[in-house]
Amino acid sequence: MKRIVWNSLDEAERRTALARPAQSRADELRRGVEQIIAAVRKNGDAALRELSARYDRCALQAIEVDEAEFAAAEARLAPELKAAIREAAARIDTFHRATAPQPVAVNTATGVRVERVLRPIHRVGLYVPAGSAPLPSTALMLGVPARIAGCREVVLCSPARADGTCDEAVLFTAREVGVHRVFKLGGAQAIAAMAYGTESVPRCDKLFGPGNAWVTEAKLQVSGDPEGAAIDMPAGPSEVLVVADAQANPVFVAADLLSQAEHGPDSQVILVSPSSSLLDKVSAEVARQCAELPRGAIAEQALAQSRLIEVDSLEQAMEVSNRYAPEHLILQTATARDLLDLVESAGSVFVGAWTPESVGDYCSGSNHVLPTYGYARSYSGVSVASYQKQITVQELDPNGLRAIGPCTATLAAAEQLEAHRRAVTLRLAALGTQL
Repeated sequence: MKRIVWNSLDEAERRTALARPAQSRADELRRGVEQIIAAVRKNGDAALRELSARYDRCALQAIEVDEAEFAAAEARLAPELKAAIREAAARIDTFHRATAPQPVAVNTATGVRVERVLRPIHRVGLYVPAGSAPLPSTALMLGVPARIAGCREVVLCSPARADGTCDEAVLFTAREVGVHRVFKLGGAQAIAAMAYGTESVPRCDKLFGPGNAWVTEAKLQVSGDPEGAAIDMPAGPSEVLVVADAQANPVFVAADLLSQAEHGPDSQVILVSPSSSLLDKVSAEVARQCAELPRGAIAEQALAQSRLIEVDSLEQAMEVSNRYAPEHLILQTATARDLLDLVESAGSVFVGAWTPESVGDYCSGSNHVLPTYGYARSYSGVSVASYQKQITVQELDPNGLRAIGPCTATLAAAEQLEAHRRAVTLRLAALGTQL
């Protein structure tokens, strides 16, 4: 990991120090995704089978998972894993129900009632990656809030293995959280199928979930097409920023950094601390622990573009963090909660030495589908609200129109929208009120 002294850098060097690994949207990738989307739109299921053979190296017979496959997956899954999935789902459900939007009704003037009503998005598409490893936890994080929101149809796509089957844990989780239909599809072709529909895959209104550069590019393309589908958020590689002081345990800090570095070679991890001694200890501990990891080679590639940043104070550390706007922010300091008020931009925050980021990935109850690549400055993680439409309603009685009609007419006249003004004044005249 590259060592940096923050106050020795000029502004251009600071921007470089906090730069993410180049997010791949090269012309070749863009054109490749465009071709995949065009093929799926033109040839439907036939294109899905051809692309699955090319990229996933499997010959799909049936694209959709059937009842026998769900039953076989549940039978093969270890009881302790099924119990863990149910346990995690319960906590995720508890948190997401407590934080779900609520209907609102308020009288803004006498006779003027304004409301907010909630309606679920009709059909949503969830994407669960299964590249170097399957991610049943993503099925939990996407499926539970969709169920709470009341979406009428929840579709899930996850790549098939070489034998044409999906991961057993993903299938079990999908059923456990109420997903209605599962398709053995991955990559940009899965995004295209859910955005536009095929003979087998229904067209979805909004797409959710993380993925590789091809999936991310496909989501961006379909979200920019009026005939495509909305998406949860822009996203990039996984990342974590740790703020730690001299009292932090370097073993814990190193473990947290590596927990994100092992996601993929384009992940990024950053440690910010006013303690030079801690930075030294963590650097050595990262090397020691990385050598023991099964995915150590992947983590090493991520570490090559990661940072150890020395600052003058914890307050300055928080300034660096807010500037970076991390997907995951870990506060490992003696008074970690005191720093929470200084957090302005982060996807999810983990407070104190006993709160590893891993618990948020799996079962604390919060959602792990979070904005990355700096989008935490303006986006939030997936929640029940992500699956709902918030519709405002207003209702006036005659006294209400008398009360706010003149204000409306004045503002409409200022904008030179005479029809707007008359829609009010004609009604006021019918009530015997003249402006």
